[in-house]
Amino acid sequence: MSFFRALLPGQLSHVWRSFAAVVVMLTLGGCAGLFGADPLRVNVAGIEPIAGQGMEMRFNVKLRVQNPNDTAISFNGVSLDLELNGKPFASGVSDQSGTVPRFGETVVTVPLTVPAFAAVRQAFALAGAAQSGEVPYVLRGKLAGGLTGTTRFTHHGTLSLPSSDAGWQ
Repeated sequence: MSFFRALLPGQLSHVWRSFAAVVVMLTLGGCAGLFGADPLRVNVAGIEPIAGQGMEMRFNVKLRVQNPNDTAISFNGVSLDLELNGKPFASGVSDQSGTVPRFGETVVTVPLTVPAFAAVRQAFALAGAAQSGEVPYVLRGKLAGGLTGTTRFTHHGTLSLPSSDAGWQ
């Protein structure tokens, strides 16, 4: 109770004004990136197999991250989720840190893990998708960057499956 008594009405209003000013500055700073900022462009630049445990599969996925904005984006962690045919397939995280320069690009490596049951589930789903020859995918991720600096990205597309008679004539 002595803490509250120490904050006399004049001091209390000064504390609240200071607190409100800090909140407004942080909010506007975080929102500044939302207004007029273009989304990051993220593409898969490469996939390399790495050792897994048991029946899981693991890959290092290299992402090319392009920043089409006037402000550099610093990050200190990466999270990535991959869906195939609308179902979760693989996920991964990395504590890699760096900066995507303004109007620049960088390559980020994230180890992805494919659980054994997800691989089996997708094998059955791919058998059905073989008729259409295409498998839709969604790549979702985020670059963690501090208090309000997390930048999320999404990339959609389709994978074309080779036809069973391609190249055999």
